[in-house]
Amino acid sequence: MLCLASLALGSRAMPLSDVVDGLRGTGDPAVAAVIDSRWPRTVVGLFAGAALGMSGVLAQTATRNPLGDPGLLGATAGAAAAIVTATAFLGLGSAVWVAVPGALAALGLVMLMGGGRSGLVPMRVILAGAVVTALLGAYVQGVTLTHPRTFDSYRFWAIGSLNNGLPTLGPVLVATLGAALAGALVRPLNALALGDDVAASLGARPGRTRLLALTATALLAAAATAAAGPILFLGLAAPHVARALVGRDHGLLLPAAALLGPALLLLGDIAGRVVARPEEVQVGVLTALFGGVALLVLVRRGAVAA
Repeated sequence: MLCLASLALGSRAMPLSDVVDGLRGTGDPAVAAVIDSRWPRTVVGLFAGAALGMSGVLAQTATRNPLGDPGLLGATAGAAAAIVTATAFLGLGSAVWVAVPGALAALGLVMLMGGGRSGLVPMRVILAGAVVTALLGAYVQGVTLTHPRTFDSYRFWAIGSLNNGLPTLGPVLVATLGAALAGALVRPLNALALGDDVAASLGARPGRTRLLALTATALLAAAATAAAGPILFLGLAAPHVARALVGRDHGLLLPAAALLGPALLLLGDIAGRVVARPEEVQVGVLTALFGGVALLVLVRRGAVAA
């Protein structure tokens, strides 16, 4: 239903019957033209929302932190730093595709800094993510302030948007690999959620599971960031909403987050096109608003716990 609403609502609203006729190829050519301009952003919303929802689940389980989020682990900052570097120093224009290696490199650095003798240490990972995010954020601010042209192109991407065109093959393959890895980790993640000692007694390997889970987080977050920019808060809110609905079994939790992520993202995109007609509010702003309200309601009800 949200997909149809995404096609029907915007600066010009259309009846759902006209949208259905347009999809069938039997409607007004003008309506078909509007649909053709809107369906790519709907696809981007589905793709990026699913990736962010799953990556949030993985980040929270791997770090054993209810505030775990791909953005807090350096992925968003790494993508932004890569784009700013490519634009300012390499002359690549709006090279959004570099967001994938940038996000992966940043999360790789976080995992390297967060390691200990027994493998990744959740608290160290969180602190390393905060340090890397702060350093890369300062770098991005410094470059954009000294390169006005870079700032002009970067500021539209930085707030998050579904209007960047269909995802290219690179982000799709990266997200597919991350989703496949997440699916293979369902049982180890369930054990890890009980604590490292319990997980080890059940035959799981906590260090290996945490490393693979954060790797899948990096892949999914990098793909989503490359497709839609830094959509903040969605990776934090969607897992908690999903957990309140289906419980903590990752066999249900990951698919639920993969559905709720796109729902929140498309809802924010639709609202952004409606509330300021004929102008548009970027989806990153509305997603933070809706995600924050949903998370606040869960906190008040006691449904958010570590």
